[in-house]
Amino acid sequence: MTTQQAASGAIDPPLQGLRVIEFGQYIAAPAAGQTLADLGADVIKIEPPGGDASRRVGWTGDDYGPMFSAYNRDKRSVMLDLRSSEGQRQAKRLALNADVVLSNSRPGALEKLGLGAEQLISEAPRLVYGRVSAFGQTGSASIRAGFDIAAQAESGMMSLNGEGDRDPVRVGFTVVDILAGQSLATGVLAALVRRGVTGRGALVDLSLIDVAVSALGNAWAEYRQLGLMPIRRGNGQPTVAPAADVLKTRDGMVVLSAYMDEHFIRLCKAIGQPELAKDARFSNNPARVSHRAELMDVLKKALSQFDSEALVAMLAEGGIVAGAIKDMSQVHAGQGGVSKDLFIDVHAAGRDPISVPGLAINLDGIRRQPGRLPALGEHTEQVLAEL
Repeated sequence: MTTQQAASGAIDPPLQGLRVIEFGQYIAAPAAGQTLADLGADVIKIEPPGGDASRRVGWTGDDYGPMFSAYNRDKRSVMLDLRSSEGQRQAKRLALNADVVLSNSRPGALEKLGLGAEQLISEAPRLVYGRVSAFGQTGSASIRAGFDIAAQAESGMMSLNGEGDRDPVRVGFTVVDILAGQSLATGVLAALVRRGVTGRGALVDLSLIDVAVSALGNAWAEYRQLGLMPIRRGNGQPTVAPAADVLKTRDGMVVLSAYMDEHFIRLCKAIGQPELAKDARFSNNPARVSHRAELMDVLKKALSQFDSEALVAMLAEGGIVAGAIKDMSQVHAGQGGVSKDLFIDVHAAGRDPISVPGLAINLDGIRRQPGRLPALGEHTEQVLAEL
């Protein structure tokens, strides 16, 4: 059972009874596997003798580094040497008896071992095979090694991130890997639904570069419709104001958007300066965009008289989008709309539990519960005996 086990007397997790074999390292495939495990699937993680590399990325304390801790709770670990014929044989037996296989190996790597999508689906037509590559399965780019950062760079994402007069900046976390994991899980779930109707499995195939480009859908629409190249400008948005602008308060900073004229009028009233909405420079959105610098100067002076939390609460009463900018130490379960049970304890042998966010999805009758990380190869004998 997983961290999304049903409470006593409640319904079973939606994927209970489904078996997933994960040939995954780092984030993309393991993150998809984590979602399926949280939804009740039995996720069996196939690890090489040295283990998933994420066990030790940026960490030397034990076999449960931060990256591994984030995406591998409540999985079962099976250690197989896929360089050996016996390891390949056992891995294939596991895959052919599974409902889902996940991988994020380089194109062709698993095919050389007889574990490629087409090879397995030809023998197990009901199998759903989900795979992630960096730059696709074919073409000259497909042979390149590729992490999240390369996709951020080559998709256009980094060109939009950062201040306009400084170098491009990566998004501050592995956003493409996370989006790829979510997309892979979504595709697998869709394929499972279709299998329930047709009885056929499917290949779910995606790449980091496609995921990154797709994530910029709104920027692409602006580029196509306006004919203007989107550029990085830090905070704020080029066609509306104020929008996603960061402003200092008495005790911190807030980000706010009030670019619709009716919202801007409410903002002016809320901060005690209703006359701003009648100022010709700010009376409509095109005028505010043209006089953005002057608008920011006025708002900076006005908002510096408020504390962040009080200001956000006051603006919320007027239906204005705003948020106090917080660091992670200021984010707490049950506050600011964060679910009171979002954070779960993750246990591992030889250390105290750590608290991390669980699955963000809420399903009736299912609650988030503490999780546990598997030791390398902990379940090898158990899982192979089940075959």
